[in-house]
Amino acid sequence: MAIHFISDLHLADDTPALNQLFLDTLLQWRGRIDALYILGDLFEYWVGDDDDSSYLEAPLAAMREFAASTPLYVMRGNRDFLLGAGFEARSGAKLLDDPTLTDVHGQRILLCHGDALCTDDAAYQQFRALSRSPQWQQAMLAKPLAERHAIARHARAQSEMNKQQTGLAAISDVTEAAVQALLAAHGWPTLIHGHTHRPARHRHQAGESGASRWVIQDWHGGRGGYLLLDDAGIRALPLGR
Repeated sequence: MAIHFISDLHLADDTPALNQLFLDTLLQWRGRIDALYILGDLFEYWVGDDDDSSYLEAPLAAMREFAASTPLYVMRGNRDFLLGAGFEARSGAKLLDDPTLTDVHGQRILLCHGDALCTDDAAYQQFRALSRSPQWQQAMLAKPLAERHAIARHARAQSEMNKQQTGLAAISDVTEAAVQALLAAHGWPTLIHGHTHRPARHRHQAGESGASRWVIQDWHGGRGGYLLLDDAGIRALPLGR
């Protein structure tokens, strides 16, 4: 038995291959692992728990079936930070705070989405602080559903344009200072996160203290990846054909 971690699936109405990969993966893992953690950006965007988009029916139903036999945890990401209690009811998943410190298989593991660690991107960090405020979220969720979708589509288009112009810019990666501060605040556990789309294993050291940092593979082009944690440790494995 093992615990699996995935992140940055970015499921949407125009990602049928990824949506199907998610359904197939849940079916394959259901009842066969100890728990599944989804560390942010499960969806390309989430405009509120009242979203009635037809493409959501299949993944939410599959999550409910999965959660009936296997613990399922979801962390909000930078694209789906409006996930709330209604999502928990619709999916059967339990929402996690960012960050969350847990103990699994005798290891202290710190989980986060990863966007808060990209501190060189000052503009994004300002938006992140604003968009996590209850007042901003209440104002957004008070808008008609169609307007929220239009806002999300515009933000998505802007993001894609920025990616084409700059690629994976340095400011979209974590900073050493932010990582070390987070690790030190929690006693230097192993850190697992997504967000940066730079899957790798890193080692961070400060004096006599040190810890590993694992970045989860994002999903795209009908393929993805996950981290497996069991008694033998952590390893990265692929998903998809």
